[in-house]
Amino acid sequence: MTPVSPMTVGSDPSHTATAALRQLLDLLAADAPAERLAQPAAQARAAAVDPSEQAVIDEATRTALDIHRTLAQRRRREAELAALFDTASDLAALRDLDAVLRAIVHRARTLLGTDTAYMTLNDPTADDTFMRVTAGSVSAKFQQLRLAMGEGLGGLVAQTARPYASPDYRTDRRFKHTGAIDEGVDEEGLRGILGVPLCVGRRVIGVLFAGDRAPRDFTPEAIALLSSLADHAAVAIDGARLLEEARSALVELNAANETARAHSEDLHRAADAHDRLTDLVLRGGDVDDVTREIAALLDGGLAVHDADGTELARLRTDPVLPPEQGIEASRRGGRAVPVDGNWVCAVLAGPELLGSLVLTGRADLTDADRRLFERAGMVTALLLLLRRSVAEAEDRVRGELLDDLLTAQPPGSHRNIGSLTLRAKKLDINLAQPHAVLVLNCDPDLRSRLLIEAARRARTLGGLAGTRNGHTVLLAPTSTPGPLAQELAQGLSRGIGTPITIGAAGPGTGPEHLPVTYDEARRCLEALEALGRTGTGAGLADLGFLGVLLGDRADLRGYVDRVLGPVLTYDAQRGTELARTLSAYYDNGASLARAKDALHVHVNTVVQRLDRVAQLLGPDWNTPGKALEIQVALRLHGLAQQGRTGSVP
Repeated sequence: MTPVSPMTVGSDPSHTATAALRQLLDLLAADAPAERLAQPAAQARAAAVDPSEQAVIDEATRTALDIHRTLAQRRRREAELAALFDTASDLAALRDLDAVLRAIVHRARTLLGTDTAYMTLNDPTADDTFMRVTAGSVSAKFQQLRLAMGEGLGGLVAQTARPYASPDYRTDRRFKHTGAIDEGVDEEGLRGILGVPLCVGRRVIGVLFAGDRAPRDFTPEAIALLSSLADHAAVAIDGARLLEEARSALVELNAANETARAHSEDLHRAADAHDRLTDLVLRGGDVDDVTREIAALLDGGLAVHDADGTELARLRTDPVLPPEQGIEASRRGGRAVPVDGNWVCAVLAGPELLGSLVLTGRADLTDADRRLFERAGMVTALLLLLRRSVAEAEDRVRGELLDDLLTAQPPGSHRNIGSLTLRAKKLDINLAQPHAVLVLNCDPDLRSRLLIEAARRARTLGGLAGTRNGHTVLLAPTSTPGPLAQELAQGLSRGIGTPITIGAAGPGTGPEHLPVTYDEARRCLEALEALGRTGTGAGLADLGFLGVLLGDRADLRGYVDRVLGPVLTYDAQRGTELARTLSAYYDNGASLARAKDALHVHVNTVVQRLDRVAQLLGPDWNTPGKALEIQVALRLHGLAQQGRTGSVP
């Protein structure tokens, strides 16, 4: 800036006025402060210039001050407009809302020349306002303030949607003071505060503030400027909201389109798979064919089991036991369920369990593949029902043969053994092998289901199943009727969900023995039910002496061997008299004293012999039930020794 020379004292007055005017022009051109514009008039007054000249200089000074003020206002207005244009530019290139709001608050602080500027936004959920952005703030408490509607200057602005200026917040009583707000303002040290609303339409979304740490009167121009910045901030916030909503809507639309596309693909894939599987079943495919198709569709291993857990087919997986809890969960919910890294689907026909599918190697089964797996279960159910229909037709033929085999011919009539043997051979049943007859009973309401299960077991065992006299009857090739009856009673009771009682007899070889074997099995069933052993299975031999009494072809020697075999073998090998001692002991009322007299030995000898018996027959040998068995066996053994019965050599 070029220095301005002071006027020369004592010079010509006309020259003095001219010099003062030139000096004022130079000062204006140099943008000198207002206080320097008053210097030419003061110098002229000090030089005692002519009053008329002084008046000219004073008038020129006033004009120069007016020009200075006008220029300052224009420069300030230009700065404000530049700031508003910059803000508008920020909005046009809006990328980061926080950055735009920080810029607006910073410009408000700069243009108004305040110590701080800050912005609060309304929270509709909490029905209050919270601090969003600050510039020049040093108080953490102030930066975390929340104002209820109507509280403090900001709450009043947010509630009324009108600007409010407080020259000194501490002493201003036009609004509601609260302890928390006053503490925050005091900690920040604010005195003069101006707040203007952020409006979107008629809705107030927040407040923009400018604050000084000294009392201050805010001019209408300052209020107008802050209001303009607040309008820009409101536009930025609302624009960001709309942009975010548009983005969210676009994301949702894309997700919906992707979901629809994926769903359409899933439907097409499921329909195609269903058609392929159904066509496979209708063309006569078996369980292996369906298993191969399902495993390929789901890209995993597959095991198919029947209702009892028997494996029907398996592909691309090791043997796996169908989990009972998983099957029950799938059965109740009608959906495939994950179990220990595998997927299990119950194969159902209505409420009836036909079997199960176990999918391995696909722990991450998608919803679409899960539905496909469940549809595979439905197709498998269709296949098993078709198989069962065929089996039921075969079962009728088998049932008719079984009925003929078990029917005793009237006296004098001829039984065509050859015809029965030939019919059985056509069904792959060799009656020359030992067969047992098992009679099954359960709750009358479940007998039809029991027949279905028994027929399925009969096919597995290579036998026959049918009904006779209200009971389900099973003919099975075996030499051990008792264990088979026990196993079947447990398995069928568990599968059907009700106690199944099974009486067994045999084995018998050839059609001629089967009617008698059936009668024995029926009496065995009656004995089990009379003894309260419902839900169990046993053969005549398992009933002890009752089996001897009930059997038409009692194996007395076998019974004696089962009960007394260890004792008789011991006597034969060592020449002892354990069996004779037992007879004397029981014949004398289980008295040691009378038994030793009958045997003519010392009582200690009797005790020692009975201890040996306990070692051979078990510690329960003298319980009432076991004692009865032993006494019956001793009598039969005695009769055999005396040759009084032809049944026991």
